[in-house]
Amino acid sequence: MSLGSKAGLAPSKPMRDVFGDALLKVATDNPRVVVLDGDLANSTKADTVRNAFPERFFNIGIAESNLVGIGAGLENAGYIPWITSFSSFLLCNAYDQIRLAVAMSNINAKILGSHGGITLGKDGPTQMGIEDLALMGGLPTMTILVPSDPASMHAAVKAATDHVGPVFLRSSRVGMPHIYPMDDCPFEIGKANVVRQGGDLTIIGCGLMVAAALDAAAMLAEGGIEARVLDLHTIRPLDTTAIVAAA
Repeated sequence: MSLGSKAGLAPSKPMRDVFGDALLKVATDNPRVVVLDGDLANSTKADTVRNAFPERFFNIGIAESNLVGIGAGLENAGYIPWITSFSSFLLCNAYDQIRLAVAMSNINAKILGSHGGITLGKDGPTQMGIEDLALMGGLPTMTILVPSDPASMHAAVKAATDHVGPVFLRSSRVGMPHIYPMDDCPFEIGKANVVRQGGDLTIIGCGLMVAAALDAAAMLAEGGIEARVLDLHTIRPLDTTAIVAAA
């Protein structure tokens, strides 16, 4: 049984491809957007901007600390940098720079942590960003977004770009089933979405686990238990109001 099938969700293309499309859209709409790459644009799909706007794309190479530092410098020059790499590489190799140059300085930089979680399979544990949300959550000023499907990825990339301040956006390599219509995804930073109503219990998820939560809710419904499902796409600031209301 594939993820989302129990809940009747349609499969999607890989989320890294969706991110590439969304990044190209904000770069097309906003000439201040620049993209920095750690020699992984073919994997993160930031190459969409490289192909369309080569003058606004910077491949810093396998040098994550410099990647963050140069991004901070470009922000200081008036640009909106999207700093892109694998979550594991950025957080393990450039955490000090993210902490000081981005979070503590409260600059208007956006960080893509791609290939988050354990969904990489054969790529192995060195590529898996399993610590990213915990590490980013310990930093001041950092907004943390984890979209759950293609529509919310597009909405999250736009919201992150429009938001003034540091943003960390976690993505994955694999596809996530469609939860929202592509042209109608409610997305407000700090406000969870109720994607399924139910009065017996509440399941809260983010990212890939929202589809899993909807599958679980569908199975519970077969036994007469109606579960509400919350898409907690913003890990920080946390929507405590929605969580308390669901209790």
